[in-house]
Amino acid sequence: MDYPGNLFVVAAPSGAGKSSLVKALLELDSHLVVSISHTTRAPRGQEQEGREYYFIDDATFREKISRGDFLEHAEVHGNRYGTSRAEVEKRIAGGEDVILEIDYQGALQIKQIFPNAVLIFILPPSWDELAQRLTRRGEDHPEVIAERLKNARIEVAQARHFDFVIINALFETALFDLKAIVHSQRLKYAALRRSKPSVFAALNLD
Repeated sequence: MDYPGNLFVVAAPSGAGKSSLVKALLELDSHLVVSISHTTRAPRGQEQEGREYYFIDDATFREKISRGDFLEHAEVHGNRYGTSRAEVEKRIAGGEDVILEIDYQGALQIKQIFPNAVLIFILPPSWDELAQRLTRRGEDHPEVIAERLKNARIEVAQARHFDFVIINALFETALFDLKAIVHSQRLKYAALRRSKPSVFAALNLD
């Protein structure tokens, strides 16, 4: 189904800067909203319920899967993450542009359901820089960091399946690139036809 709103999906290995970039973009773009995922992991740092994630236990997560509540769900680093189908469909059906921060597995699942979804992958400039960022973050034990770096090898290999790739070497440049992708998508003929049907009808454009 063609919805008037756009759906942007951002994925990246842990430490590549995905969350920081999306947060900065949301501050710049008032027409973009984030869909909050559910997760079984515990909150980190200053994360709050209903702001970064909906934090639920594993039993509740399984119930939601059985009811078909999730648009996509995946297990990442031993924790489960899922995107609410109802929330995303309601927003894009209402003409809002939605951005998701999820694992590459979920991103590829969503592309199957919403072919018009725009997939964006964030790459680190190097493996050394990624390791340094994970260490500087100070949130994980060394063995957890080692596991994240191991998983990152698998995740980065999936970048070829995405529509756009951003190398986050300099934050300001990466943010500019992300903003440019979102703006360019809104100006595509098919996207404008979905979001501005009255204009196209008045101009006799199909």
